[in-house]
Amino acid sequence: MAGNLQAQFDDAVFAYTTGDYAAAVAGFEAVLDVEPEHFEARLSLGMAFYRQENYAAAIEEGHKAEAINANEQRVHTNLSLAYMKSGNKETAEHHGLQAKITGWKADPEASAAAEGEGDLKMAQPKLENIKMPTKFPEQPWKKKKD
Repeated sequence: MAGNLQAQFDDAVFAYTTGDYAAAVAGFEAVLDVEPEHFEARLSLGMAFYRQENYAAAIEEGHKAEAINANEQRVHTNLSLAYMKSGNKETAEHHGLQAKITGWKADPEASAAAEGEGDLKMAQPKLENIKMPTKFPEQPWKKKKD
């Protein structure tokens, strides 16, 4: 049975990676029907709900994953994203901070340079509104070739 369960999980992950979130949800739920404490399936189910923009279900599954493993950084990252999308900025910030704390606990040597990986990133300046000059000024210090 364990091999079959792994195959179901792998199929659900494949569905998720190909963007078939309905099949992914069904697959992860099937795994969880057999093994409710399957952490990766629980976490992945929440991510699939998030991709379907079902933020309430994503948050519910995120908290179930948190109950299984509260020290996993991805749990808090996903909860932060789902809470932000659902409009609960305060709770989103709480889980964003929890994600950083669990990340530091997991790897105390991690440098600040590694921050910003994955979906949660610091705001970057947008360069699309910067107008580049079409003509550059003359450069009198350069000699013209005749």
